[in-house]
Amino acid sequence: MKLIFMGTPDFSATVLKGLLESEQYEILAVVTQPDRAVGRKKEIRMTPVKEVALANGLLVYQPEKLAKSADLEEIMNLGADGIVTAAFGQFLPSRLLDSVNFAVNVHASLLPKYRGGAPIHYALINGDEEAGVTIMEMVKEMDAGDMIASRAIAIEESDNVGTLFEKLAVIGRDLLLEVLPAYVAGEIQAQPQDPDLVTFSPNISPDQERIDWTKTSRQIFNQVRGMNPWPVAHTLLAGQRFKIYEVSQAEGSGRPGEILTISKKELVVAAGQGALSLKTVQPFGKPKMGIKDFLNGLGRSLAVGDEFGK
Repeated sequence: MKLIFMGTPDFSATVLKGLLESEQYEILAVVTQPDRAVGRKKEIRMTPVKEVALANGLLVYQPEKLAKSADLEEIMNLGADGIVTAAFGQFLPSRLLDSVNFAVNVHASLLPKYRGGAPIHYALINGDEEAGVTIMEMVKEMDAGDMIASRAIAIEESDNVGTLFEKLAVIGRDLLLEVLPAYVAGEIQAQPQDPDLVTFSPNISPDQERIDWTKTSRQIFNQVRGMNPWPVAHTLLAGQRFKIYEVSQAEGSGRPGEILTISKKELVVAAGQGALSLKTVQPFGKPKMGIKDFLNGLGRSLAVGDEFGK
């Protein structure tokens, strides 16, 4: 079976590797987002999918906008039987979808919940007990296609965006390989999504990254892990941005954002209800570090009663 694969991040790369390891599929080409400048040094970095594609000698397309690109006609003329997408990041033109026998997407949520670009983030931020993957038919409307199969897993207390991405990528890969042959053969009939149950997970905005210390300790805990390792929750400390990667819930009460406890190894901050012990942080202009290193260095000037968020 001849396929075109479309995807961008590590999640997609895991799915692509699974297809490459199967003897049932021939990947004619890979379509991924353009290389981007990342980090403070603005180094140009290939997408994880491109790295896998080049390592396997695959043809790679990187249009800024697929629908308006010169690549589109060439991709349509490759002679693919179908298209598989996973976290590609662009809408597929209708005429591209119409040019193949099938087009399916590996989406990291239990549809119809969390259509959109950040389903794993929202599952964590909202305190969901489970997450999952849905294999769905591609349509031009965002994540609105009929559902072929889905699989759920429990969200563990230790999970963050990074760990859930890794788990769900493997589940998505395995589920796709399990159901795609039967779907193409007509042995699985896709089921429509219930429109009354649709929710959305748009990309995280800068305002959502900022910690509101008046929220409960559990809400802040979920926000922090729902943005680790990206885009990272932050607050202010002495008027400067202070990123927080990891926290645990703690005992205590006080003004929201107030430092309740300081020792050589612990920094406890009050929330609107309960408190949080900071574990991994990144002060403005400094690298990420464990709380012990922070307290033994830049944190020496802090005192009980000082406040985050100002």
